[in-house]
Amino acid sequence: MFERYQRQTLLPEVGIQGQETLKNSSVLLVGAGGLGSSAAFYLAAAGVGHIGLVDDDVVDQSNLNRQILHTPGTIGKSKVASARETLKRFNPDVTITPHPIKISSENQLEELITDYDLVLDCTDNYPTRYTINQACIHQQKPWIYGAVSEFEGQVMTLIPGTTPCYRCLYPSAPAASEGIAAVMGVAPGLIGTLQAAEALKYLLDTGKLLTGRLLFVDLMDIHFDIMTVTRNKECPACGHSIFSG
Repeated sequence: MFERYQRQTLLPEVGIQGQETLKNSSVLLVGAGGLGSSAAFYLAAAGVGHIGLVDDDVVDQSNLNRQILHTPGTIGKSKVASARETLKRFNPDVTITPHPIKISSENQLEELITDYDLVLDCTDNYPTRYTINQACIHQQKPWIYGAVSEFEGQVMTLIPGTTPCYRCLYPSAPAASEGIAAVMGVAPGLIGTLQAAEALKYLLDTGKLLTGRLLFVDLMDIHFDIMTVTRNKECPACGHSIFSG
């Protein structure tokens, strides 16, 4: 049954045992757009056994320059339903659970993430990221942050009780820009792929994660840079939590 994954099981960091680990793992992606498209594709390709998708939006023609889970034939359809169809055709052995809902509270998200090993932030707004951050702190769930703008992107892995949290990185949300956000389609493709790579390393317990390190990617100059992020002991989200010490 592992013939599909032969090339990666040849890696000593994976092997047959690691492939079994991936098969028995579950990842929840909050967002089935640009970031979620590439991340979900590569998690399914790697054989992660259960992928959950959260999104309340429908497919629009303007999504198609970057959201490769969707096609012209699924315009007007729920993004999570469209994504499920695509991923099931791509790898029928993976369980895809659609959650066609809008995350409106930490409690709502906490109920969802209890069934998953890892959360990927594939959203495009600060309020939802803060909600993910708080829910994951409460549930002690690791999550992987990703963001894109124009030709740039960021990635960071956050593990409650071990690493800085999202509010340590961004204590408050920057002022929102007006109008439609500009983005080159390959940017979320690359950042979502990096999120998938971090997810696979976490699930396999191998490699050096982007914990306490924020990766910046600039596609205009093909420049990668890493900034060290330290935990804020006065952080309102994690500084005075049960993880403090």
